[in-house]
Amino acid sequence: MDLEKSSVESLKYPIGDFEYGKKYSKSDTRTHIKVLEKLPQRLKALTIKLSDAQLDTPYRPNGWTVRQVVHHIADSHINMFTRVRFALTEENPPIKGYDEAAWALLPDHALPIKPSLQIIEGLHKRMVVLFKSLDKKGLKKTYYHGGYQKSFDMQEVIALYAWHSEHHYQHIVQALK
Repeated sequence: MDLEKSSVESLKYPIGDFEYGKKYSKSDTRTHIKVLEKLPQRLKALTIKLSDAQLDTPYRPNGWTVRQVVHHIADSHINMFTRVRFALTEENPPIKGYDEAAWALLPDHALPIKPSLQIIEGLHKRMVVLFKSLDKKGLKKTYYHGGYQKSFDMQEVIALYAWHSEHHYQHIVQALK
């Protein structure tokens, strides 16, 4: 891999890529839930006083702006929470993917970030309560993602979205340097 491509990859994945298929301990899952619990306040503290110019700064060349990243976190985590609720109430339900890049171009992504920060705050309060309530059986519940051609159990979903939270938090940190 040449230096330029390596540099772009490190901007795209500042904390590395997510490792699919890994097994998680109960302790790992508690740590991942804490990441999800802390994200709303960390995100708000990092972004609430940013100017429009800062919010409209991309985190990398041809990348999303800080504003788009915040709105994306709200969109993505809404989708995840809905998928989790299906998984907990049905047997390995198929879930629908979505075109994240197309969603990031919809007109509501030009709004101030406050509504998305509020969504993230409320959503994370609910998801943390739900995730903390899961017993061993609940953590093994799954949904099927056709885009990946595999089922995801709740421990992997919790790990993925803890990673997703930190991944995009670091994108914003990058953009503000």
